[in-house]
Amino acid sequence: MKIAKKLNFSIVVTVVHFCIAQADFAPYFYDNGPYIQNGNLALFSLSEDTAVGTHIYSLNGTDPEGQEVRYGLAFDPGSKQYFRVDPVSGNITLVEKLDREKQDSIDVLVSITDGRSKVVERVTVFVMDANDEKPEFQNMPAIVNVLETAQSGSSLFQVQALDRDTGSGGSINYYLQGAQSSLFSIDRHSGVLRIRSGETLDYEKSKTHFVTVIAKDGGGDFNGREQFMSSSASLTINVVDQQDTPPSFIGTPYFGFVYEVSLPGSEVYRVLAKDGDAGNPNPIVYSMDDGDDGVFGINKTNGRITLLTQPGNLKREIFNIIVRASEVGENGKLLDYGTTPVVIRVVDLNNNPPTFYGEHGPQNTFQLTMNEHPPEGEILRGLKITVNDSDQGANAKFNLRLIGPGRMLRVVPQTVLNEAQVTILVDDSSSMDYEKYQFLTYKLLAVEIDTPERFSATADIIIHLLDTNDNAPKFSSDYYIARIPENSPGGSNVVSVTATDPDSGRWGEVRYSIYGSGADLFLIQPASGIIYTQPWASLDAELRSKYNFYVKAEDTEGKYSLAEVFVTVLDLNDHSPAFNQNLLEKTMVIGAPVMIQAVDEDAEEPNNVIEYSIMKADPDNIFDINTSTGEIVLKSYVKSMAIVQNITKQKECIWSVVVQARDQGQPSFSTTAVLKIDITEATQLGGGPLSTFLMQSRDKPLQILAMLAGVIGTMVVVTVTISTATFMRNKRSNRVLPHRRVRRRPQKPSQGWSTWTLPRPFGRGWGRGGGGDPADKFSVSRGEEEGVEAEKVTVEVVENINYNNNVTVGDAGWVGLGSLRPLPLAHPPPPCAPALPPPASQYHWAVPTVSGGVAVTAKAKRKQRSKEDLMNKALVSELKMRLEQKRLQNQY
Repeated sequence: MKIAKKLNFSIVVTVVHFCIAQADFAPYFYDNGPYIQNGNLALFSLSEDTAVGTHIYSLNGTDPEGQEVRYGLAFDPGSKQYFRVDPVSGNITLVEKLDREKQDSIDVLVSITDGRSKVVERVTVFVMDANDEKPEFQNMPAIVNVLETAQSGSSLFQVQALDRDTGSGGSINYYLQGAQSSLFSIDRHSGVLRIRSGETLDYEKSKTHFVTVIAKDGGGDFNGREQFMSSSASLTINVVDQQDTPPSFIGTPYFGFVYEVSLPGSEVYRVLAKDGDAGNPNPIVYSMDDGDDGVFGINKTNGRITLLTQPGNLKREIFNIIVRASEVGENGKLLDYGTTPVVIRVVDLNNNPPTFYGEHGPQNTFQLTMNEHPPEGEILRGLKITVNDSDQGANAKFNLRLIGPGRMLRVVPQTVLNEAQVTILVDDSSSMDYEKYQFLTYKLLAVEIDTPERFSATADIIIHLLDTNDNAPKFSSDYYIARIPENSPGGSNVVSVTATDPDSGRWGEVRYSIYGSGADLFLIQPASGIIYTQPWASLDAELRSKYNFYVKAEDTEGKYSLAEVFVTVLDLNDHSPAFNQNLLEKTMVIGAPVMIQAVDEDAEEPNNVIEYSIMKADPDNIFDINTSTGEIVLKSYVKSMAIVQNITKQKECIWSVVVQARDQGQPSFSTTAVLKIDITEATQLGGGPLSTFLMQSRDKPLQILAMLAGVIGTMVVVTVTISTATFMRNKRSNRVLPHRRVRRRPQKPSQGWSTWTLPRPFGRGWGRGGGGDPADKFSVSRGEEEGVEAEKVTVEVVENINYNNNVTVGDAGWVGLGSLRPLPLAHPPPPCAPALPPPASQYHWAVPTVSGGVAVTAKAKRKQRSKEDLMNKALVSELKMRLEQKRLQNQY
């Protein structure tokens, strides 16, 4: 072990010497650009509403030698450390809350090292603004004193508020809040508070007004959603009752113009001033203080400023004249005064507005007649319009606009210099609808663009629309629902449909028709749309209660629309319930119900809802009936045949019950029937659970069929599975099985039981007197088929205690030859006292508890079934005769 350690140490030293011989390059950052989230943090910006703990950036760099690098962050001494970096991953996390209003950029020293060399770069992270600051008022709350003579619209105060946010979040709009906003108004941009137009102050009514000003920013993003912030402050306005106020000018600021064609003495502008003392105002005189250069004069009485020289002598383009308005006292002495600037601009004359021309000179009305819905983009060639402005340069440049309903038309060109031919195009053909507008009136407007006067001209364009067949009839509803009683006579009204066609004249005429598979029993009046039944029609809700078909509304040119009609034939209670006559004889096993059923041929509830009741029973008060299902059961105290015999006092246990079936319609109909009920007691069948099940389910054939289908299905699945397994085994072993003959031994009769022996049904002598007496033993012989020897099947019969001779066999009971199986019971007689067994000299046989049937052989041919059925029926008849003879002998 010591030798190995020394060897490793020498290798490490060698490697170190080799690395010293190589150049060691410093690591470096990736400069991925200003919008990338990884790199060297250069030109990175961060919103001030970024949450603390957010991963904001990832430092990313590499070492040329492939050494693992570490990252670091540092800040200038005394600076708050806003970020923290994971030295391994380079992920930068915000650890301090940002505030752009306090610090809008952060200097960060980012470093990367490979353990030997370290690279440090200074970067600046820009803090971007979020709308997190409310506007702050700079000069409020404040108190303003206002003379009660202050005029409507006078400026009272300028509210100043500052929002340190940038962009829309830093823009401020001002609003007034409260009842005082009806007296004052504020310019929402400048914050200038004025007396609302049409309002005045009255010292005698109110000496003080309190105004609440709202400063609201323009909104901006904050934490991912738009946020608006506002502040409020109060302004107190004191109304001052003072009479010696100086004059004030009305309608300032003042702007006047001098044109190149103006004449000396022409009026340039007129100023107006009033004495601030509204109670007893003094006269006002006007004068110019400065800026007129001797080329303008003012009328001292009315304030009219006039030009004193030719416009060509004016050396400046703009004159700023100071006009003074002074009060004149009673002795003619000038008192207080006020001044206002008047700006006068010298411009070239724009004395020619745009003018529209037709084919015969200037024209301001153009008319055209055309069909509705012209093609889009079509030129209205019937309008020949030219527009002209006689000025030159910018004064002759103007825009063309078309003003009218919707945007059906557009004008080309939209900008004109001097002169152009006007073209009007169809822009929205669908809106040019005669049904909406019989005529269209448009204003063609030409407005100068760059002139102070903005001269304009208009021309009326009147378009008369002509109607076309552009509409199909339209129904008032997409479908109509009608109800009609089933006893309605032929020709009865069903429903009236209505369709309208907005087209005029013959195009608006509508004709109706019906079609469809359900329309055979109905007609429609072509003009009125009234649907009625055929004269020969007889409606019956039991045969058909729903009809639906289509109705067509068509104009003279074949345009049409469809609606669907649904007709419901209302059911009337016109049928009585009817019992199934085959079910009026029932066998009741004690503890099990019997069911009766009646059918009402009415189509709807409650006309076909049946309620059952027992009207009379003999004897009475022993049966209960379920009024909804028709199940008849014995009273709860009848639990055995002994109780039944005590009630009847007779051996016959067949009772008559009068049952009623009544429907729930109005009026209500009912039907009564006499039900024969044969009461018997449950007998344990000699077939195990299967026989018991058949006995219990004898009145439920569907349940028996379901059981048989399940058994047969299970057998098929098992057979297929065994066959498949055998086939696969033989295929794997590649063997061929020999054909074997199967020999079955006949069953031995049990002791104490007598047997019947039947000859093979299709053997010789059957039906011709041969084959022995059926009263003796009988056996069924299977013919040899496919190598199987014939065998005898012995049927064992036990004594029938109840002497049930009502044996019935259906087609399913005797289908082929095979083992004898029990047959279902049918109306067993009431139990009687047991009889003595027959003497030995008579027939040596016993009556079975349940009748039997011969099961189908696995390979009986279908063509023999009809013969087998005849044989089975003959056998059953013989058995019934023997059983009846046996019963009579025992009774006597």
